Amino acid sequence: MGTPTSAKSRKVLITGATGDTGRVAVKESLERGLTVRALVHRTDARSAALEELGAEVVTGDLLDINTVRPAMEGVDAAYFVWPVQPGLIHAAVNFAQAAKEAHVGTVINLSQRSADRFSTSDSCRDSFIVEQVFDWSGVPVVHLRPTFFLEWLLYPWQLPYLQQGVLRMPVGKGRHAPIAAEDQGRAIAALLEKPEEYVGTTVPLSGLVEMDHEQMAAELSDALGREIVFRDPPIPEYIQSLEEMGVPPYVRQHFAGAMADYQHGHMSGWDDNVERLTGRKPLSVGEFARAHADVLNPPSS
Repeated sequence: MGTPTSAKSRKVLITGATGDTGRVAVKESLERGLTVRALVHRTDARSAALEELGAEVVTGDLLDINTVRPAMEGVDAAYFVWPVQPGLIHAAVNFAQAAKEAHVGTVINLSQRSADRFSTSDSCRDSFIVEQVFDWSGVPVVHLRPTFFLEWLLYPWQLPYLQQGVLRMPVGKGRHAPIAAEDQGRAIAALLEKPEEYVGTTVPLSGLVEMDHEQMAAELSDALGREIVFRDPPIPEYIQSLEEMGVPPYVRQHFAGAMADYQHGHMSGWDDNVERLTGRKPLSVGEFARAHADVLNPPSS
């Protein structure tokens, strides 16, 4: 890998820079003294906010290698993230090839906890394949496997139910240790700065407390000061409701497989990797809920 550069001169590329994890990774990387190049789809108020922080903003499309390759020039480490939508493998192949051509020192790949060769979710299966793609490429890589984001509580198919006092997910008795995007962003920045110890490994990322959704509803109740009850609909009923809410087909297909995986324990377990990497514990469910109480509680009349 060569001699590591100093923190002040080290340049990193962060994709998805206006997204949940990317935005925090930009801020935290700058605070660590890194030179940050932020890749965005378009310039707008969100990208302007990154420039104000001190990032170099460039536009590009991970599905077009000839926009990705220039963004890699002179970069020591690069963060790869892709939303739950078609194109993941295509984007990863472009990213790996561009990183190889540009001699990028390390790629940080945001995979998912349920990445699985045999999952019935296209997204989970393709996340597993993408891990293999980066491994085949020969580019030094760290795979991150986060569990379900706490931000799911804020998504449009979940939030209206929570505002009415219902945590609705077809998860059965499955368990996980929820994690906030903020904590993932801090961990990503730490790895962009000093990846050497973790290159060639897969790092799980979760909160510190594993729980089922009954326990999660109880913690939300305490934090929000009102009763939140857990409802566990059958997966087909849940997917049908997502369709009625306009959730795209790819996302619905992913949820159908991922929820079945969840019920079979694929998301269980917890780790302290966020604290190990950043020196700070991740947010709890209650802390996240209190920080977003203005959104999670019903709008005032």
